[in-house]
Amino acid sequence: MAQSVGIKDVARVAGVSVGTVSNVINRPDTVAAETRARVLSAIDRLGYVRSESARQLRAGRSRIMGLLVLDMGNPFFVDVARGAERAARRAGLGVMVCNSAQDASEEAEYLSLFAEQRVRGVLLTPADATGRNIEAFRRHGIPFVLVDRVAEGTTECSVSVDDVAGGALAVRHLVDAGHRSLAYVSGPPGLNQVRDRRTGALNALTEAGLGPDRLRELPTERLDVAAGRDAGARLLGLTDRPTAVFCANDLLALGVLQAMYAAGVGVPDDLAIVGYDDIEFAAAAAVPLTSVRQPAVTMGAMAAELLLEETETGTAAEPHEHRRVVLSPELVVRRSSLSAR
Repeated sequence: MAQSVGIKDVARVAGVSVGTVSNVINRPDTVAAETRARVLSAIDRLGYVRSESARQLRAGRSRIMGLLVLDMGNPFFVDVARGAERAARRAGLGVMVCNSAQDASEEAEYLSLFAEQRVRGVLLTPADATGRNIEAFRRHGIPFVLVDRVAEGTTECSVSVDDVAGGALAVRHLVDAGHRSLAYVSGPPGLNQVRDRRTGALNALTEAGLGPDRLRELPTERLDVAAGRDAGARLLGLTDRPTAVFCANDLLALGVLQAMYAAGVGVPDDLAIVGYDDIEFAAAAAVPLTSVRQPAVTMGAMAAELLLEETETGTAAEPHEHRRVVLSPELVVRRSSLSAR
C-alpha cells in the first residue's frame, strides 16, 4: 500500500523547512521566487496534496455542507441538490450529498458521518418519522435545515412546499373535470408529505360536497416507479375501479401510467392521472403527465442560504433567527388528466 506524502517529505526533497513549504502553499508572496519554484517542483514530483480536513480542523471551520435526501433516484431531489450546490458554491463551499434511501437506519449512519467530518451544517429531508435521528444529531451542535419538511415542534429552519394546498390543487382539478371516484397512491404513510397531500385531497372533496369515501387510498412502501406499477396492478384488480388517480409523486404516477399502458387501459379516457413534483420526465412521458409542481431548485438554494446565514451569524453577539419558509405549489395541466367525464 502506497504511503501518503506529507509536508515533511516535500520539505526534505526541496531542501527547505516545513514552515517554508507551508508559506508556499498558503502565502506564496512571502517566499522568494527561486525557493518557491523549488518547493512547487517537489510538490509536483511527489504528488503532494494538502489535507484539507486537517486545515479545516485547525481553522475550526469546514468548507463542506452535508445534504441528506430521501432518494437520489428521484429527479426531484437531484434538483434540490442542484439548487443547494449553486448556493454553496457561491459561498465557496462544497456539498457532500448522501442518500438515506427512505431508511431511518441509513439516515442515522449518514448523520453520524456528518458529525465525524464536522461539516459546516446539514440540509436534511428526514426519513425517520419518530424524530429520534434528529434528536441524536442535535446533540453535536451542528446547524441543520429541514428541506421539503416543515419544522414542526423544533426551532430549526425549514424550507418546504404547502403540500396540503398541493393535494387540494390535484384533486380539485380532477373533481372539476367531473370525476367522483378517485384513488390516492400515497407512498409510505409515515412521511409527512404523504399525509399532507392526502389531507389536501380530502379538503378538496369536502369543498365539492363529496365525502372521504370517494377517495380510495393505495399505500406503497416506496416512492418509486416500481411501487407505482404495483399500485397500478392493484387498481386494475378493483371491480369498481376509480376513474381518476392522484399520486404522491411523479415516479409513482409514471409507474401507474406504465401499468395502464401494458393493460390497454386508456389514459386519460379510462383513467385520469395526476402526479406531484413535476420532474422533467413528467412532460416527456408517453402521455404527458399533469403534475403539481414544486420549485425544487429554489427549495434547495433557499435551504442552503438559510444554513449559510445561520453559520455566519449564529453567535451571541449576532444571534440567528430561525425561519420557516413555505413555498406555494403550482398545478401544471397536461394530457394525462384531460378526459371529458
